[in-house]
Amino acid sequence: MDLGIRGKVALVSASSKGLGRAIAEELAAEGANLVMCARGEDALRQTAASIRKSSEVTVVEVAADVSDQAAIDRVAKTALDKFGRIDILVTNSGGPPSGPFESFTPQAWESATRLLLGSAVGLTRAVLPGMKEQRWGRILNVTSIAVKQPIDGLMLSNSLRAAVTGFARTLANEVARFNITVNNIMPGYTRTDRVEELARATGQKTGGSASDAFARWEREIPLGRLGEPREFAALAAFLASERASYITGSSIAVDGGWIRSLL
Repeated sequence: MDLGIRGKVALVSASSKGLGRAIAEELAAEGANLVMCARGEDALRQTAASIRKSSEVTVVEVAADVSDQAAIDRVAKTALDKFGRIDILVTNSGGPPSGPFESFTPQAWESATRLLLGSAVGLTRAVLPGMKEQRWGRILNVTSIAVKQPIDGLMLSNSLRAAVTGFARTLANEVARFNITVNNIMPGYTRTDRVEELARATGQKTGGSASDAFARWEREIPLGRLGEPREFAALAAFLASERASYITGSSIAVDGGWIRSLL
């Protein structure tokens, strides 16, 4: 299937590893040029080099912390200076610490808000004028299954990823007339460093091991296993494509059936 994004320019945040890297790799495989950013400069450089080697697209990497608006502006300026436009935006970031409500200070809430909601809003603000001018754009936010079925112990993530969902759903209506779509992708339990970290934290809290946590999650998932990043990235590439031109305002789970709700 030709997704119609060859030659498009995609900005993917937190793309040095995990889901972000998988999305960047999938978009590059479809012929999209990339602007990648992440906090870890060494890992980002290595990932960008790997994608350049495996594809025929142009890849630009910028070390940046997307919880910092000045860093977001620097990434966007680099992209526009190099390519003159950004067609596809994928907002993604690391997750905030796990824990119950009373364990978090006001400063922890402020930091998590900048990381999750602030980064999505800031990145969108940076690319939206150009998308409106060219009357074409794709905005994808990586959220979580927790926005539909909250996960115990993830107070910060449950709260703020839900806020991103509200932002995106409202924005989708505002920009639809410009042929810009806005969608959220909700990863379930997927084999990433973040999920490894959650498994260790869960094991420590329950007196078990990370393996025990993985086994419990697998029992909860109808497909009986954790997802792979490339399976998540396949949906991202489709939603970023010309083929997905009539899909907007949606939050779509890639979770092996974990969410039990009808909608």
